[in-house]
Amino acid sequence: MSCAHAYVPEDGHEGIFSVDMSSLTFGRGAIGEIGHLAKGAGAKRVAVFTEPHVKSLEPFARGLASLEAAGLDVVVYDEVHVEPTDTSFKHAVDFAKGAKVDAYVSIGGGSVIDTCKAAILYATYPADFFAYVNKPVGEGVVIPGPLPVHIACPTTSGTGAEMTGIAVFDLLERGFKTGIASRRLRPAFAVVDPDFTRSLPGGVVASSGFDVLSHAIESFTARPFTKRMRSATPADRPMSQGANPWSDFGAREALRLSGEFIVRAVNDASDEEARGQMMWAATLAGLAFGNAGVHVPHAMAYGVAGLAFRRSHEAQPAGAGAFAMHGYDPAPLVPHGVSVISSAPAAFRYTASAAPALHLEAARALGADRTDVADADVGRFLSSHLEDLMRKTKVPVNLAAIGFAPADADLLVKGTSPQRRLLDNAPRAIGDGELVAIFQDALA
Repeated sequence: MSCAHAYVPEDGHEGIFSVDMSSLTFGRGAIGEIGHLAKGAGAKRVAVFTEPHVKSLEPFARGLASLEAAGLDVVVYDEVHVEPTDTSFKHAVDFAKGAKVDAYVSIGGGSVIDTCKAAILYATYPADFFAYVNKPVGEGVVIPGPLPVHIACPTTSGTGAEMTGIAVFDLLERGFKTGIASRRLRPAFAVVDPDFTRSLPGGVVASSGFDVLSHAIESFTARPFTKRMRSATPADRPMSQGANPWSDFGAREALRLSGEFIVRAVNDASDEEARGQMMWAATLAGLAFGNAGVHVPHAMAYGVAGLAFRRSHEAQPAGAGAFAMHGYDPAPLVPHGVSVISSAPAAFRYTASAAPALHLEAARALGADRTDVADADVGRFLSSHLEDLMRKTKVPVNLAAIGFAPADADLLVKGTSPQRRLLDNAPRAIGDGELVAIFQDALA
């Protein structure tokens, strides 16, 4: 298998990988082409999903004008929640069921795009809410057929949601995040317009940018697809299939761009080059993890954000996981990228021993000192460079900086342990005992 370099399948293990991606349109002003895309896809009546702040932006007005100029009937849903919940997903589903549309457009961050994915799914194939939710939290029922056209237009440089078949939400009754994952959820079209980044507060650029960075490291260091047992049929091959030559391509370039531009993009809103390059890095990282999957930092983030969200709604005092970051409203809120990256240094200190060469390559792609590093020190080397970038962009370097305490470790593990889709994609085996140790490291 010379085309795949180091990916050599073992007897009974997978030797084939698949590549799925949205049709991509990228560049400044690209939002003005969504009417052409929707009409070309045969749409006549379109639902546009967004949230109030994005709705007030000039690029959103250009997108709406493009749809209307194409002669499409347009209805707008602007009640998407930042960091959506199962409740907010259900409200969006109710809207979609009554809208009677034949295509969807999402204009917003990952919360908007994910909410639109869920609304499309349940409006098209109604079912009990937990039917499609990932196992072991839900039933993991296979989506029975194709979904209507979805044109996803990200407004933040981070989530990569426009390139993936994943929809993430806070499960209120359980106090953690979970999601729905299927190739069928992947938007048909991704329209990525860096013009949206001009108005982003630095805190939003930082949070979304570190989400990019962690997507890239996690997909690059994920368990190789050749370590998975061979699928019985092509249909059984998982969307998150493990690191592969395709995902490596996107992850490497996303890391290089992130290392070069994230600090500039966060600290200077007028630096259009840096913000545009971070938008491109987000797209590349989305291509990577949309096929390889992510692992430990994102699994831990589900527990972190879920517990913080629950405490903020139980009127817990500040210091119990409450956190406010410039650019996010309402507060307190732990933005997704912050919940990921605040655990990532500790996570990579754990996973590095399973794939030291890959973790070292990731650190160097980010711009870390290129001197030789012993295998035993690679985890600390990568994490130290990450923490340096976090300090330069005023992002919390660990969970203690957000307000969590060592006593929270067991609750955080409880919210993380069910995320087996992610944990099983790690390069090193991980159970509850290992999670406790990693959380204690992140809480130190």
